Amino acid sequence: MSSPSQVRFPGAAGLRQTGRLFALGLDVMRSLPKRPFQVREFIQQCWFIASVTILPTALVSIPFGAVIALQLGSLTRQIGAQSFTGAASVLAIIQQASPIVTALLIAGAGGSAICADLGSRKIRDEIDAMEVLGISPIQRLVVPRVLAAMLVAVLLNGMVSVVGVLGGYTFNVIMQGGTPGAYMASFNALAQLPDLWIGELKALIFGFLAGVVAAYRGLHPPPGPKGVGDAVNQSVVITFLLLFAVNFVLTTVYLQLVPPKGM
Repeated sequence: MSSPSQVRFPGAAGLRQTGRLFALGLDVMRSLPKRPFQVREFIQQCWFIASVTILPTALVSIPFGAVIALQLGSLTRQIGAQSFTGAASVLAIIQQASPIVTALLIAGAGGSAICADLGSRKIRDEIDAMEVLGISPIQRLVVPRVLAAMLVAVLLNGMVSVVGVLGGYTFNVIMQGGTPGAYMASFNALAQLPDLWIGELKALIFGFLAGVVAAYRGLHPPPGPKGVGDAVNQSVVITFLLLFAVNFVLTTVYLQLVPPKGM
């Protein structure tokens, strides 16, 4: 009969992985104020992540905003509230679509590259060599990449918001016969500045999650020749699951704390 210390509980491995991921996030936050800060590595990672995500994000945001505007325009016409199309579509893009699109591209393009880079360093024993030399891999490699993902996510979120709103405005006015004045008037009547701040906050948190998950899977790849590839796939899937869960929590808290405009 197995001793109590040898009994394995279902889900114990998943709990250990979750705990290690959470611990890495805490280590990253604790290492932020430490010096020296890797400025050159941070700038290089910002440029790399931006270069691989700007064009796909812009191309995705245009049809994304158009689809939202077309769907809401059709719905508001059916219920006789076409004058509120602008407010509904703009708020949906700024609060929900823009941060999610940004996070998906950051995790899919930038996060996968971060995971592959750190995973290749791990299997070549570069990470272990840094630890032997007394260099913290988290401060030297992980922190600049996480900060770069956060900064690029915030900047891309602003770009997606602008491009998505312009795309929705264009499609609503041209294809659905909406009036530009009513579109802008409804937006000015119902939108408020905190709607923009919550979108930027979501992008910042999503960038942090994407960077931490990619770094964790890169530092702990599965054994074998396919380990790095499997780690990249796992990092993208885990990030997608986390961002939708966190988006639900942030949206719920925001709607409870910030009253709608005019109330």
